[in-house]
Amino acid sequence: MARVALVTGGTRGIGAAISKALKAAGYKVAANYAGNDEAAAAFKAETGIEVFKWSVADYEACAAGIAKVEAELGPVDVLVNNAGITRDAMFHRMTPAQWKEVIDTNLSGLFNMTHPLWTGMRDRKFGRVISISSINGQKGQMGQANYSAAKAGDLGFTKALAQEGAKAGITVNAICPGYIATDMVMAVPEKVRESIIAQIPVGRLGEADEIARAVLFLASDEGGFITGSTLAINGGQYMI
Repeated sequence: MARVALVTGGTRGIGAAISKALKAAGYKVAANYAGNDEAAAAFKAETGIEVFKWSVADYEACAAGIAKVEAELGPVDVLVNNAGITRDAMFHRMTPAQWKEVIDTNLSGLFNMTHPLWTGMRDRKFGRVISISSINGQKGQMGQANYSAAKAGDLGFTKALAQEGAKAGITVNAICPGYIATDMVMAVPEKVRESIIAQIPVGRLGEADEIARAVLFLASDEGGFITGSTLAINGGQYMI
């Protein structure tokens, strides 16, 4: 029987690439989204992947949404925590709302999504939790104190939870993409993109499919000895 994968923020950008790759690999895929109904409808029409709307910042909405996914597709075996937002501002101008919105989605969202699934994964002795962090969670970024803090927190969450899941057959890993050629990045002025690319040793932006291929491996049985790891996919822009 095909395993079930749930991808948050799964209808656009990196999330859409992950959802499509998982479907192509034989998974039954549910793509969560928060607000863009038009994009979600277009994604469903293009791919045939079921879409489900809720905010990962709301624990009760996550629990209800997961219950609906599992009722329609079966128990979730693979969770990809991809949903994320930015509310960029220099720190002296950052508002409490800008801080809270990013932390609630990009960090608390991992708890809100993983917690309702954890007991089932433990009971079935199998699970894959893969969280999409960021290069800026590793190195920090001016104007992103909120985003960098949340994405760094994702890595601590991953390392701690991996220790709890290991004996239950659950792996927990994180991926830190660098600059990827998503619509958001391609929308910035060309001169800004050129300055970004100049900092990347391989001399180009990454592709969303390159992140998706890494997710596929971490989700697979072959990736079962990898847990608590952070995989940097950034073209050499930041090395640890």
